[in-house]
Parts: sequence; structure tokens; C-alpha cells
Amino acid sequence: MTSIDWNAEAGTFDQEPDHGLLDPAVRAAWDGRLGGWLPREPADVLDLGCGTGSLALLAAERGHRITGVDLSPRMVELARRKLAGTGADVLVGDVQAPPVAGRTFDVVLARHVLWVVDDPEAVLRQWVSLLRPGGRLVLVEGVWAGTGLPATRVVRALGPLAERVHHEPLSDDPALWGRAVDDERYAVVARTAATPRHREVVDVHLILRRGDEVLLARRAGTGYADGLLNGPSGHVEDGEDVRTAMIREAAEEIGVEPDPEDVRVALVMQHRGPGGNPRIGWFFEVAYGKGGEPYNREPDKCSGLSWHPLDDLPDDMVAYCRAALDAYRAGERFLVHWHEDDDPVAYRPEGARRAVHLPPSGPWGTIAG
Repeated sequence: MTSIDWNAEAGTFDQEPDHGLLDPAVRAAWDGRLGGWLPREPADVLDLGCGTGSLALLAAERGHRITGVDLSPRMVELARRKLAGTGADVLVGDVQAPPVAGRTFDVVLARHVLWVVDDPEAVLRQWVSLLRPGGRLVLVEGVWAGTGLPATRVVRALGPLAERVHHEPLSDDPALWGRAVDDERYAVVARTAATPRHREVVDVHLILRRGDEVLLARRAGTGYADGLLNGPSGHVEDGEDVRTAMIREAAEEIGVEPDPEDVRVALVMQHRGPGGNPRIGWFFEVAYGKGGEPYNREPDKCSGLSWHPLDDLPDDMVAYCRAALDAYRAGERFLVHWHEDDDPVAYRPEGARRAVHLPPSGPWGTIAG
């Protein structure tokens, strides 16, 4: 893949052999940038769309082990000549499915490649899958007279795939291009986690209040805690904040759609079910009448709705829901509820209490003794 610059007069892209790196000043500028983007210690680098191998050579001169891929046999031949003696392996292949036979790398490098593919988001997922834990994806892209790939789209796509995403504007450095430019040029460096990050499901729960009563739903046909009472609840979906998720779940389960300003945080709980993984639960309070009259919208998952006094809750409840409502009634706002593996899912009046209340801090500048 060659470097690409927009020629406004011709209305076409100029194809610059050697990424413009025949100019010693341009070459030095790119070498300096690569020094900041690549690891300091020798690493395995996959250069996708390597073209004649100019960037790959700069990386090899820093001690990195290079594998290059380009769709053009002519470019691959030129790159092999340029990288002769470095130990680099240059392959003919499609950058969207690199022919690397299950290998992984410390760095995946691509300059002016992503913008030409049909589905950049899918290709980014593929490229990130080629990285080892703690690896980094180094992209150089831009937008030329409306043609190209804006940085916002790349950063947004990489957010869920990487631990850290760094966007670095390049348009203001004429040394990189051999002249001043006024279009959007940038680098994005995305780093994956060195070890798998701890992740927890986020639940949302509705405490619908009618005076001193709270609405409960009896689970049915779900395969978990069927026959027990629980508050309307569900999971946060990708891209949702917790309040939006709670409003959506309330509409889906009981036909209530409160305005956001009518929603109040009641309690936050970290919970672990018997033999399960931890999860975070956000409990929200909404007053009866805010958002409509509740009714059972999911009869395949719920056998009925019923109102119950907060100070006289039934025993046939899901244990963590009962613990949350007991804490809520007592004015607690933060809770850990950690089941042992042999605990029942159902609340047991005579059973061991697993709830641990976490006191909030006092006013700013004070520390509880």
C-alpha cells in the first residue's frame, strides 16, 4: 500500500512510492513517530498493506521482527528487496484476512489501509484478534477532501475492543508530509489489556412505590428462580446508561415509562448468586402513577404482578431482591450480597444473612472514625 495524498487540482489521489520516505527529513519524522508508537523492546510487528516496506524498514531498524502483507505481488517483491537481511517475512495476501496461519503479534501496523475496506469495524475486530495480550494496534489514516475515514469513527469502533485508545493528530506536522497540509490526518494507537479485565453484568431493578407498598412480579418460565417474587428487572445493553436501561426494562415488562426526572437511585448492590459470577445491580425508585398503570406485558416470563407492604414482605422472594428491599427500607444505599455456592436462590427467613451494608462517606473533608 502506497502513501496517499489528495490532489485537489486533478481531483485524484497521488500515489507516492515509498510513502514519501525517500526524503531524509520525512523519513526522520516518521522514524520519530514510530519510536513513540512501537514498543521499546524488540517485538513482533505485522505491517498490513506494507507497500514497498518503508515503514517496515524503519521498524526493523529499531530491532523489531517484521511480517509484511500486501495484496500486490509487485509491492511485495519490492518490500522483500528493501527488507533483505532484516529477517522480515513479506507475504502476498488480503489485509482483511491476513495469511498468518493463526499467529499473533505484539503490534499490528497499518497506514492508509483501513479507509479502503468495505467494513472498517469488522476489519478492526479481525486485526485486534491478531494481537497478543498487551499488544497494540497502530493506525495512520485521514480524510482527504471528504474521502477517507474520520478519526471519530475509528476511535468509537476501537473503544469496546481495547483497554486504551490514543488519538494523535498529524496534520499540523508538515515534516511528516514534506509540506503543510490542511486536511485531517491522524494516528490511533489502541492497546489491549495485558491480562483479561474483570467484567461484570450490570442489572437494573425497579422499586415501584405505591405509598408504603412495592410492586413485585412472580417469575415463570425463565429457568431461573421460577415461582419466586422479584422486582421488575433486566440487564443493561451495550451503549446504554443504567437509567435508560431501567426505563426500557420497565416499559418492556410492566408497561410503565417514567420520565427520567422521575427516576431516583435507591440502592447499588454487588451480588453473587450461588455458584455464579458477580454482577452489579442498580435499584431505582419510581412513584406509582409516573409513567402509566403497571400491567404484565411478559406473561411468558411472569405469572402475575402484586403489591406488598415494604414492612411486611413475603418470604417467597428471590433472596437478593429481598435483601435489597430490606436495606432500602432501612435507609441503606450500598450493599454487597455474596451467596455461598450451596445457598438457595430463594430467601429463607431462618437462613444465613449474606448482605453486608457499606456505609457512604460523610461530608467532603470528613472521614468517619
